[in-house]
Amino acid sequence: MDCILALDQGTTSSRALLFDGGGAVRGVAQKEFTQHFPRPGWVEHDPLEIWATQLEVAREVLARAGNPRVAAIGITNQRETTVLWDRATGEPLANAIVWQDRRTTGICDELRAQGLANFFQERTGLVLDAYFSGTKLQWLLDTLPGARERAARGELAFGTIDTWLAWKLTGAHVTDPSNASRTLLFNIHEGRWDEELLGALRIPAEVLPRVVDSSGVVGATDLLGGRIPVAGIAGDQQAATFGQACLAPGMAKNTYGTGCFLLLNTGDRPTTSRNRLLTTPLWKLGDRTSYALEGSVFMAGAAVQWLRDGLGIIRTSAEVEALARTVPGNEGVYHVPAFVGLGAPFWDPSARGTFFGLTRGTHKGHIARAVLESIAYQAVEVIRAMEADSGIQLQELRVDGGASRNDLLMQFQADLLGAAVVRPEITETTALGAAYLAGLAVGFWEDSGQIALNWRPGTRFEPSMDARERSALLDGWHRAVERSRGWLD
Repeated sequence: MDCILALDQGTTSSRALLFDGGGAVRGVAQKEFTQHFPRPGWVEHDPLEIWATQLEVAREVLARAGNPRVAAIGITNQRETTVLWDRATGEPLANAIVWQDRRTTGICDELRAQGLANFFQERTGLVLDAYFSGTKLQWLLDTLPGARERAARGELAFGTIDTWLAWKLTGAHVTDPSNASRTLLFNIHEGRWDEELLGALRIPAEVLPRVVDSSGVVGATDLLGGRIPVAGIAGDQQAATFGQACLAPGMAKNTYGTGCFLLLNTGDRPTTSRNRLLTTPLWKLGDRTSYALEGSVFMAGAAVQWLRDGLGIIRTSAEVEALARTVPGNEGVYHVPAFVGLGAPFWDPSARGTFFGLTRGTHKGHIARAVLESIAYQAVEVIRAMEADSGIQLQELRVDGGASRNDLLMQFQADLLGAAVVRPEITETTALGAAYLAGLAVGFWEDSGQIALNWRPGTRFEPSMDARERSALLDGWHRAVERSRGWLD
C-alpha cells in the first residue's frame, strides 16, 4: 500500500505517522526529548536531539508497517522555535530557543518604546511579543561571539523547526508562509521577507531561508530507504486546520496540545485584528494564499503536565478527567495557568499562575477540575475576540490534540461557548494536514475536495448549560484573570 509519511515535530516529542489514501492512520511512532530550563523564563531544545528523535521515529514507523512505498513526506512543526546553525558543518551554534521562552521580552519592550508596535502588526499581522522568532534570532546574533558578522557573510542559516528538518533531510534551506509569518520578519501582504522589518531587528537577509509553497516538492531524501520527495511544509496549527478540512471562510478549529491554538479561516484576504489576535497565513497553494485569525494560549495540556510532574497528584495526564469528576463543579475554585504569562488576547508577560477560591474544603479533585476548566475559559476569550474581529458567530468548533480526548473538558467547552464542539473520527489532524499538503503535491490526492470528503465527525458535544450559569462562571474567571495580572502591583 502506498502511504504518505508525516513528520510531526512538537514541543515535547517527535512523531512520525503513516496515512493511507482515505486519511486513515497506518502507523505511529513517538519519542519524547529533553526540555532544558537554564534560567527562569528560558526554554531550550537541543536541535541535534530533535533531529535524532525525528529520524528515529520515522524509521521506526516504516519498519513496523513493513516498509511500505512512501509517495511523499510532509513536515509539520512547533513554529516559532528558533535554530541557528553553520551552513558548512550543519552544527547548531546553540540550543534552539523554544516558542515558550521569554528571554526577549525586554527587546520587545524596547521596540514598543520606539513606537514600532503598529508597524510590526501592520506588516506581519503579529503583536510584538517574545513568543515570535525574530527577537530570538536577534538575541542569538547579539549574544554568540561573531555570529552577526558570520551571518552577514552567509556562513550561518536560521530556521524554525520545519527549516531545520528540511535541511537535514534534503539540504534545502526553505520554509513556507505559515512558518515564515511567525518570525516578525515576513510581510504577509506581499508574501516576502521585509527589508524594513529586518532592519528594525538588525537581521541580515543572508541568514534567511527561501519561502516556498506549503504544498510542493522542495527536495528528496534517501535517509529512509529509496529516494522520497519532501513535498509539504506547514506549521503545526495551520497543518491541523488543513487536516480538519477547515477550508472555507468561517470554519474554525482548536488544537488542545501543550498550548491551545485556535484558528478561524477568513479567506483569501488578511483580516486585521482590533482585539489583539494574530493575522496569519494558513497555507499557500500555487498562487493562492489563505489567511486566518489566530489566538494562542500558552498553557493548556502543559498545565495538566504540571499536575503530573510538578505536584504529583496524578501519575499520567489521562488520569486528570477521572480526578476532576470527583467533584460536581468548580465550587468557586479557579486556576489561571499563566506560568509563562498570558497569550491572546491579553498578551501579558507579567501575569503569573494562580489559584483562587481555595478553602479548607478544597481537595485535589477541585484542583484538577480548575486546571481543566482553565483551558476552556482561555479558549472562550479567544473565540469571542475572533467573533468581534470577523463579524462571524461561531456555530461549530472542530477540535483535536491530546486534551480533546477528554470528554469532560470538551463538554465544558461546548457549554461555555454555547456552540457545538466536534471531535473528528481521525484526531491526528496536525500530521494529517502535513500529509495532505505533501500528497497534493505529488498527486496522491487529487484536490482539496477529496480532502473535505475524507473528514468525518466522531463525537459531537452540544451545549447544555443555561445562560445564567455560563455568565456566572465567566464572571468568576474574569475576576481571577485580573488578579493574576496585578500580582506585581
